[in-house]
Amino acid sequence: MHRLALVAAFCFAATPSFAQMVTISPQQIGEIFCISRLGNDMAPVQGLLTTELTAAIAEAEMKNDAIQKAHPDEKPPLGDGIPWQAFPDYAAECKVGAVTLEADRAVVEIAYGFPDYPDADFTDHLQLILVAQPNLGEPLWRIENLAYATDCDLRSVLISAFAN
Repeated sequence: MHRLALVAAFCFAATPSFAQMVTISPQQIGEIFCISRLGNDMAPVQGLLTTELTAAIAEAEMKNDAIQKAHPDEKPPLGDGIPWQAFPDYAAECKVGAVTLEADRAVVEIAYGFPDYPDADFTDHLQLILVAQPNLGEPLWRIENLAYATDCDLRSVLISAFAN
């Protein structure tokens, strides 16, 4: 019995889940974003968005669905989906570039590459903020917005798509 208690105590102390929590860095968020873009599946990114950005996307999708329902023969404003990058063309490459940290904010370069057409390469920027987590001892990095290479951003596009 003492041996079992000793083994249990050792396992409890040595298990990483009981150790200090490791947060995802801005660099890692950029890597997850790139993997998602190349795989054309943004589901892994959904949990990395701020509550506000998640709500803005949900509202835009709801408006888009209403327009689609009212005019089924017309392409709605977000007919190609949420614009997760400046240009809709599929990029063969997505790489994380420089990461800039300033207090509770970070900017992560997301560089898209077209090996056959290098003049088409462009760089967008993830804008991250640290968000307090009530159940955790430290804040976590979350995507607040996406600044496009075109001097526009995701939040503005979600609003302007339904301005008319």
